[in-house]
Amino acid sequence: MENILIESKPHKDIAVTCFGEVLWDVFGDDRRVGGAPLNVCLRLSSLGINTQIISAVGNDNLGAELINFVESQGASIELIEQSTDKMTSTVQVTLDKNGSATYDIVKDTAWDNIKQTQAQIDAVYSSDVFVFGSLICRNETSHKTLLSLLEHAKFSIFDVNLRAPHYDMQTLRSLMNKADFIKLNDDELYEIAIAFGSPFNALEQHLEFIAEITDTQYLCVTKGSHGALLKIKDQKFYHSGYQVKVADTVGAGDSFLGSLIYQLITSKDAQHAVNFACAVGALVAQNHGATPTLTLKEIHEFMQII
Repeated sequence: MENILIESKPHKDIAVTCFGEVLWDVFGDDRRVGGAPLNVCLRLSSLGINTQIISAVGNDNLGAELINFVESQGASIELIEQSTDKMTSTVQVTLDKNGSATYDIVKDTAWDNIKQTQAQIDAVYSSDVFVFGSLICRNETSHKTLLSLLEHAKFSIFDVNLRAPHYDMQTLRSLMNKADFIKLNDDELYEIAIAFGSPFNALEQHLEFIAEITDTQYLCVTKGSHGALLKIKDQKFYHSGYQVKVADTVGAGDSFLGSLIYQLITSKDAQHAVNFACAVGALVAQNHGATPTLTLKEIHEFMQII
């Protein structure tokens, strides 16, 4: 029998490769490791999946510290390049009174300039799942590398993750057409569907519209504290969300996706996958930082699974 996304195999034999930005989120005088693809990678690693990320840092103290942190979390650092002429990325994060974040992302950093290597191609080719986002496409060098790596992916997941002004609809449409699975939040879904000419008003109608025009059978839309909707072919799976006291929302959607991928590649229960991912996203939101330590026991207790 098969799991939802891949042929059944032991956890230790499942491999996921992520591609994109690794950086430091700066909150005033505090800084924390971040970057959506890295957050997904680290959440998967914490759940026992063999993960690695293709990215780049500068040959500087911030880069060395970031690499050490990733390695300490159990994810492979072999494909994180150290640039000799570009600095490690930093992002100024501003939180509103509800814990929602806005980002000021420094341009032309190390991860903007990832050049393709044979080791990257081999990693993607041998992985069960390849995860990527849209921000990495703001620079032509990394965008070109992504397009090449997608040619070698067995199953690709596009985490849309819009960060204004670093995207355009033509690029998004192209990436959606190449992806096997598209994940968005509700604001992103409305913005993109309307830009692509959707005549509808309802969230589910927009999701069906995106599925049809991109010929995608796997889609997921998150709705903040109101949960998520997962579409697999002609079936839909819902969760209405968990109520928590939000510390900050940074990384909550990334941990949601990492947890969803974990469930979809290791189980046959799509409804449980959505429930589990919503729980992890909520637990991250009630903590500070994108990658708080969470055990399966804590997650199951939060879900009241005995």
